[in-house]
Formats: sequence, structure tokens, C-alpha cells
Amino acid sequence: MKHSKIITATKLLLWVYPLLLIVPNIWLSFSEPYAAVSKTVNLTLPLGAYYLIVGMSRRSGLAVTMTIPIAFFCAFQIVLLYLYGESIIAIDMFMNVATTNVSEASELLGNLSLAIITVLLLYVPPLAFGVWLIWNKTITPADVLRNIRLAGASLVCVGFIAMASAYASCSDYSARRELFPMNVACNLVDAALRVRQAADYMTTSEKFNYHAVNLRHDSIPEIYVLVIGETSRADNWQIFGYDRQTNPRLSRRPGLLKYPRTLSESNTTHKSVPMLLSCLHSGNFKDSVFRVKSIFEAFNETGANTIFLSNQPENHSYIDFYTSQAREVRRICSDGITHHDHELLDCLSRYIAGASQKQTFIVLHTYGSHYCYNERYTNEFRKFIPDNATDASSRNRPDLINAYDNSIVYTDALLDSIIDMLDTSGCRSAMVYTSDHGEDIFDDRRGRFLHASPTPTYWQLHVPMLVWMSDEFRAAYPALYSAAYTNQPKAVSSTLSVFDTLLDLAGIASDSRHPDQSLCKEAYNEPSRRYLNDYNEGVPLDDSGLKAEDFILLKNLEPVRQ
Repeated sequence: MKHSKIITATKLLLWVYPLLLIVPNIWLSFSEPYAAVSKTVNLTLPLGAYYLIVGMSRRSGLAVTMTIPIAFFCAFQIVLLYLYGESIIAIDMFMNVATTNVSEASELLGNLSLAIITVLLLYVPPLAFGVWLIWNKTITPADVLRNIRLAGASLVCVGFIAMASAYASCSDYSARRELFPMNVACNLVDAALRVRQAADYMTTSEKFNYHAVNLRHDSIPEIYVLVIGETSRADNWQIFGYDRQTNPRLSRRPGLLKYPRTLSESNTTHKSVPMLLSCLHSGNFKDSVFRVKSIFEAFNETGANTIFLSNQPENHSYIDFYTSQAREVRRICSDGITHHDHELLDCLSRYIAGASQKQTFIVLHTYGSHYCYNERYTNEFRKFIPDNATDASSRNRPDLINAYDNSIVYTDALLDSIIDMLDTSGCRSAMVYTSDHGEDIFDDRRGRFLHASPTPTYWQLHVPMLVWMSDEFRAAYPALYSAAYTNQPKAVSSTLSVFDTLLDLAGIASDSRHPDQSLCKEAYNEPSRRYLNDYNEGVPLDDSGLKAEDFILLKNLEPVRQ
């Protein structure tokens, strides 16, 4: 290539490439509820900084390649916006990357081809040209860089003036939270600190004790099973009013208690599951997640046999730390092969048959309805077809819904089989089921898909919750069943109630309880609706990022006033 053409191409690169880096900022200026002055900061200050960076050296190839970390953030942000339509890369998104296994990541990335191709086309060619300029030892004329720097300095000045105005006129303005990519860099640092905090868990939780005491004095074997679902939303359950027969077995199961007004306080697995497995909730999560122990420890302190069965791989999160406190831990997916949840039943049946101690507490962590949905069930459960399309696109919604509903039919059979095992064991037994969170499946004009987005939706928070007690259990503890039956129409927080409900079922007292949240108490108190946000702050739903569409659906969960 002739030198003049190289200089012309370099000049084009230096003027256009910063505009490509500002694409996420442009999108965010439309998607986020920022004030106009904040949007001005978000467009001018980064663009000016990019021009200053690419114009800082006559070795333009080196200057351009220095922006690779920024380009990575931009690419990540565009993919996130493609998925969710809004929000910056949150701390939880980085945590999800750290805790997601290779199989899950491959399934997701394999179906985001359009977004991935887009970011590759945006950022790989200019960066590759920058590398070529380094290899070619190209020197950019000073007059070209002078104009680039002048444009950059001017935009930076405008950006800082706008920022000063934002701080003066907007009481809640925070560049740390609203200025891309600075906010993303800060979130990455916070995520790293959380990972470090989790790594110290064994030390920080060492002295924790539930001071648990079993108030029951007979020695008759009792079995309690907690089933934690994955990515299951209540609106696709027939027993909660869905117009498809997704619960052919549970809908005929007598004595099954259903809680249709249940919300999770988190839309992420790595937060919701620790809350389900402990005394944590949105109000104390931030200050206590690294120091409390799991419900297994409470049962251990009373001498119960505790077992954890999982169809999810280890991910070095608090979930692993909490569940390791069970006396026995069994993962059926440790061989790296995809397994279906029904394979947990063989393990469960052996523990139920061998239950000879006073109390046995078993937790099953299922794969439930996690994307890709059509891989979560066997062929005999392909009730709704076609169910093969997996690309993350609204045009594939009919297939995705069919596959998702099939996964609910599969879960229905799993739970009914567990109840059968407990029912025929002859033991006093009880089962509690809920899901960690729900899922978006292109449900409305927003085009949201999946879960764990920085801001939640109704679909991600409304989860199923069930309680079942055997005839023997109901006969021994009629007051527990009566209260649980009476509380069915009431508002429930799954992440707040599961812990206390299970301890009540087992007759365990502890100074870490909030007993008015047990569904087995007549004095059950409906909780205020809260959400654990990206900064681990428990906030009212009004401050969670839910939109008008979500509040309309939430209002539909309220009982009809006579």
C-alpha cells in the first residue's frame, strides 16, 4: 500500500474508531432514565477521551491498540444491551461470568450469533488495522494528530462542564454509576473484591453458630426435602393459572399447598440460592453473606442427617461453600456430561429408604428450566412442539415457549415423584419447593430474554412455591398444616420464608430466625416487597428498576378486595 493511502486510512481510523467506541453510550442514552445533562456527559466526555487516546502518539497503531480493554467493555456492553435492551454491565454480570460453567456459557454464546458478529465487525477490523500499523511502523503526520487532539480536548471540556452541571442540578447523579465505561470499570473492581471476600469465607464464617435446638422429644424418623428449582417462573405453571397443562400430575395431587403470590428477592442464582439456604435476605445479605452458615448447619447442630444432592456443577461461589456444610454431598454432574434432574431420584430414594435417624434433611438443587430449555427434559416430555429453535430471537418465541413449558412438565413429574417417595416411606415427611428466580422469554415490547439482568422484570421475580406434608406429618403436627393452608393466599418472599418454614416444619428453634416469615405460623406476616440490587442493597420494588408493565402484572397478584 502506498504511503499516502496508508496515511489516509490512518486518518479515517483515528476519526471513526472513537465513534465506534461510543456506540454503547449512544444506546445507553436512549435506554437509561438518565437526566439530559447526564446523557450529555456520557456522550461528550468519553468520546473526547477516546480522541485524546488515539491522538496521543504518532505511533497511531500503538495508541489504537491501547484501547483494547475499552473495546472489550464496549463489546460486552453491546451484547448485554442486545439481551436486555438496557442497563450497564453490572457487578452481578461479572459475577455471573465468574460463576457460570463452560457448558452454560457455550449454550448461551452459541445462540447469540447476531450480537457476537456485530461486535466483531465493529471492533476487530480497526484493532487489526492498528496492529498492522505497528508492524508497518507507520508514523502519523503531526497535523493530523493536532486536529484529533483539539477535537478531543474540546469534547472533554464540554463533558466536564456538563458533569459539574449534573452534580449541581441532579441530587442523585453519580458518575461512578452513570458514566460509561468508568462505571463498568468500577463494577469490575467491585466484583473482584466480592470474589476476594468469598475466598475468605471459611475464615470469616468460622465462629458462626445458629444455636439451634430441636424442640421435639420423640425419636420417630422425620424427613424434610427442599427442592430448589432453576429459572422457573410461576406464570407458566398450570396450577398457578396458566392456560396450558404444564402440571398434569401436581394438579391432581391432593393436599398440595400453593403460594401464587411468591416473589424472589433476586433474579440471580448466586444470590437467591444462598438466601434460600440460610437466614439471609435482602436486608442483611450485604453485611452477612460472608459470615453466616447455611441451614445445613442449623440441622447439623441438632444432630440431624443432612444431605445435598445437585445437578449443578461447582462454581466456587457461596452456593458451594454453603452446601459443603451438609454431612453428605453428591453431584451427579461431576463427570462433565449433561444430566437430567430425574437422575437425582435414585440417590434420593436410597437416602429416604435409609432414613433411620430422628431427622433427615435433604436439599435437591435441580437444573430445572435453565436455558437451553429443550435440553432440560427427555423425549417423553416433548408435549408442546415445535421446540427446537434456540436462537435468542423474538421470532423464535413460540418454539422457546414450547420448550420452556416442556421443562415445566418435566419438573412437574419430578416433584410428583419426590412426593410419591415420601408418601410411601411411612415417615413423617414434608417437601418445600421453590425456584431461585424466573425468566424473561420475549414477553412484551421490551424484548427481554433470560434472567440476571441488572434490572429485574416481573417475569424474573414471580416464582412458584409449594409445600406438601404427608398424612403422618399432618396427623402429628396439625397446627403446622393448618397455618400453611391458611397462608396460601398471602404475599410471600421465597428468599425470606423458606429458611423459617423449614425450621418450623422440623421443630427447630434458633436465635437467627425471623419466625413471622414462616408459612407454618398463624402469625405469619406478609413482607414488604424488596429487591437485592446490583450493589447488594435491599431496596423497595419501586427503586428496583421495574417498569410500568411489571407493576401492572404485580398488581394482578394482589387479592381482590371485597
